[in-house]
Amino acid sequence: MMKITLEQGTLLKALAHAQSIVERRQTIPILANILLEASGDFVALKATDNELEIAEKIPAKVEEEGAITVPAHKLYDIVRRLPEGAELSLVFSEETNQVNIASGRSKFALASLAPEGFPSMAREETPFSFDLPAEQLLNLINQTSFAVSVEETRYNLNGIYLHEKDGKLVAVATDGHRLACAKVALPDGAKDMPGVIIPRKTIGEVAKLAGENVDVLHISLSANQIRFKMNEIELSSRLVDGTYPDYEKVIPANNDKTLEADAKALANVIERVSVVSEKSRGIKLSLRENLLQVSAAAVDEGSAEDELDAVYVNEELEIGFNFRYLLDILAQIKGQNVKITLQDGVSPVILQDAADTSSLFVLMPMRV
Repeated sequence: MMKITLEQGTLLKALAHAQSIVERRQTIPILANILLEASGDFVALKATDNELEIAEKIPAKVEEEGAITVPAHKLYDIVRRLPEGAELSLVFSEETNQVNIASGRSKFALASLAPEGFPSMAREETPFSFDLPAEQLLNLINQTSFAVSVEETRYNLNGIYLHEKDGKLVAVATDGHRLACAKVALPDGAKDMPGVIIPRKTIGEVAKLAGENVDVLHISLSANQIRFKMNEIELSSRLVDGTYPDYEKVIPANNDKTLEADAKALANVIERVSVVSEKSRGIKLSLRENLLQVSAAAVDEGSAEDELDAVYVNEELEIGFNFRYLLDILAQIKGQNVKITLQDGVSPVILQDAADTSSLFVLMPMRV
């Protein structure tokens, strides 16, 4: 038996966090459910997909303590359709093995599975732990996550590589076509931490949570597991089991030509020109003295050309890129100007914020 009363908004927010973890298509029925454990003045919610687990405590009026599991998405859909600020009760009936939900004149009954069958992620010792401001973590994620590979066969690239290097906490992501690298000061407790690959899904979930009025996250990790603690929420995740490639070999060391241009103006020009290369995704950058021409042409789509002023004093050069990849990188340039260093028309280029070189992006050219 379990009987609790909660406020709609409080429960809805916690369910939004939990149901985001639960996969809609499940071969294991219990994984489609969320675990609710009521005791004292709180209800603890837990959801997992066996690789990622979220646990959160919210205040509640607990009339009878107990534990139940309820279909996560159905409960979320019910609660979000109730009037804002409404009070609702959840009562588990052992006779029907159902959870009865009531709010005002609205009544629902959901099938329940035994809480004893709910899986719990084994907690490993996490010898490395540190606090990191949410703003810094979000900066690391935002500046690298777009470059994470989505090819499942390249599983060791399906995440952000977080590691310590030269007194910095460094995040790296690459899909083989582009590479993103961002750094922040190394927090106390992170020295000598192992390099870990944080899965793509975990990255997305922690970014959402860290963006919700969180000031600082407590992060603890081992070689196989990472945990993020923020307010009353703890997110635990297995790490990608694999070796990250030596990404520094990809960063060009001999790029001796430099172009500097207004990042937003360049992005606008690329967006206009790319209208005629939606299928091929190829655009050409033609570098002239203090001038950058952007063009695109496709047999069955048409052609376009535009230009903007730029700082460039080297020999003339032409190079092609996937415009979507280039726009993804330009979106991360927060200052006014982007600095692009090149070697020739066929070698990788380096892009950086001209005013802040703590982040670095490498982009492979394409034949246009």
